Amino acid sequence: MSKKMSKTGRVFYDCSKCPAYCCTYAAIRVTKADLARLAKFFGISAKRAFGKFTKKGEKGNERVLRHRKDEHFGSACRFLDQETRQCTVYEARPKICRAFPDSKRCGYYDFLCFERRHQDDPETIATTWNF
Repeated sequence: MSKKMSKTGRVFYDCSKCPAYCCTYAAIRVTKADLARLAKFFGISAKRAFGKFTKKGEKGNERVLRHRKDEHFGSACRFLDQETRQCTVYEARPKICRAFPDSKRCGYYDFLCFERRHQDDPETIATTWNF
């Protein structure tokens, strides 16, 4: 995956150079259509996908993807490959993931590029802030 194109034209980020920060958001919301897509991808029922892949969100009326431990960010989406930092269900990913980021700039990518330049280390992953 290289630079993504948005509906607004040229973008200024490259997801392939990111450690999948967006996959660490606590609330990766899923819809019924997302669950149906995931169920089909795994060859299971939507009901089984609902129980296996989601949990109740903080707002109470939403479903979010379950997380698992992540060495860089504490926890991340259960579908993030820990080694490659790529989505293991890319073709079946939820709508919110398909739309992200929805602007020309990704704030985390900008921050990551700054840190990599500042640290003179193209591999650094900025995961903690010590203020």
